[in-house]
Amino acid sequence: MQGDRDRTGPAAAASSRGDGGDSIATRIALRREQLGMSREEVAVRAGMSTAYLRQVEELATGFDPGALRRLAAVLDMPYEELTTGRRDAPHGRGGPTAHPVLMRLSEQECWQRLGTHGIGRIARTTDTAGGAPLVMPVNFLVDARSVVYRTDPAGAAAVRAGTQVAFEADHVDEATGLGWSVLVTGTAEHPADPDALEALSRRHRSTPWAGGRRDLWIRVLPHKVSGRVIRPLEER
Repeated sequence: MQGDRDRTGPAAAASSRGDGGDSIATRIALRREQLGMSREEVAVRAGMSTAYLRQVEELATGFDPGALRRLAAVLDMPYEELTTGRRDAPHGRGGPTAHPVLMRLSEQECWQRLGTHGIGRIARTTDTAGGAPLVMPVNFLVDARSVVYRTDPAGAAAVRAGTQVAFEADHVDEATGLGWSVLVTGTAEHPADPDALEALSRRHRSTPWAGGRRDLWIRVLPHKVSGRVIRPLEER
C-alpha cells in the first residue's frame, strides 16, 4: 500500500502559514524533496508519526528539540541549519521588496558603487572545446577607473594580456530586498611599471584573500561600464 506521498512542497507549507519566508517548515520540505523522500518515510526514520511531522512542517514552533535533532539526522543536515538556516547561504534568500523598480546606473554611479576595493567576479572564456565561460571570485582594487587584482601566474584567474574579460560586483540587502550590480567589460593587461606595482601593493586591502604567492597583477581596462540598481517604487 502506498504511504503518505505528500509532496506538496515548501510553497504550500509557507502558504499555510501565510508567509513565503525561510523557516523550519520550508527547510524540512525542501530537503525531503531534494532527497526524494515522502513525509511518511521521513517520519518513520525519525521515530515519529506522520501527523506529528506534518505539524512540524506546517507550524514549526513549540516542538521537542530531540525530535528536530532526529529529523536533522534523517535529512542529513546539521541541526543548526535545520533550525536557523545556513549562515553561509548565498545572498538573496530574503526575497524581493514589495514594489521593486529596476533602474540603470550612470557610469559615475557604477564607480561609486564599486568604491575603492571589494570582492567581485572575473569572467573569461576558456581554451577548451566550445569555449565555455569561467567565472572566478577575486578581491579587487579600483585604480584610476580600472579594476585591478593580483593572482597566481599559474592560477585560473591568470588571464593573458589582451584577453577580453568581464568583471562583475554586486550587493544585496537581505533586510530590504534592494541591491545593485555593476558590470565592467574590457581587456586584460599586465601592468609592469615597478613604481605603479609598488603603489598598488601598499594599498589598503590589496593582499589576496586566498593567500600564498600571487605576484601577477591584472588590470581590466574598461570598454564599457554598466550597472543596475533595484529601488523601491516611490509612492506619490
